[in-house]
Amino acid sequence: MESSKIKAECCPKFEPQAWDEIEIEWENKKFIREKVCTFLFMPLNFGSVMKRISKKLDLAGESFSKCICLSDHTSKWNMDIYVDVDKDIPDAENVTISGKFLSKVYEGPFSQTAKWCTDFENYAKNKSLEITKMYLWYTTCPKCAKKYGKNYIVILGKIK
Repeated sequence: MESSKIKAECCPKFEPQAWDEIEIEWENKKFIREKVCTFLFMPLNFGSVMKRISKKLDLAGESFSKCICLSDHTSKWNMDIYVDVDKDIPDAENVTISGKFLSKVYEGPFSQTAKWCTDFENYAKNKSLEITKMYLWYTTCPKCAKKYGKNYIVILGKIK
């Protein structure tokens, strides 16, 4: 490869300030949902699911442009993935998410996720907010996290 050629960016660089310690409101925000098999919360088929999503988006003329990809760990054995889209995607489970959300950014290895979730719950309690649903947004793939030198995770909690 010529040095003048730049490798295509997989995940855009994440700017944590835009998501750290804020409240946001979504009204019928469009996503597509896919299921990922997990073993004790560890994803088993994440890569193949993301390839399937990417193919559906390409066929519909959509992309991962915003790269909001929420994870909902529904059990030790399943995780639902929600990918932000601008329009309904054929042959996909199209869903909407509405509500007010509290957002906080964390940085470090995935092994700290349980600690971050506890911190996030305490953060919400200190603001007198009750979390009714929690989503994790792994902002970059492992390769891009290594490339950028940071592994940011955003926790979004739906609040009453």
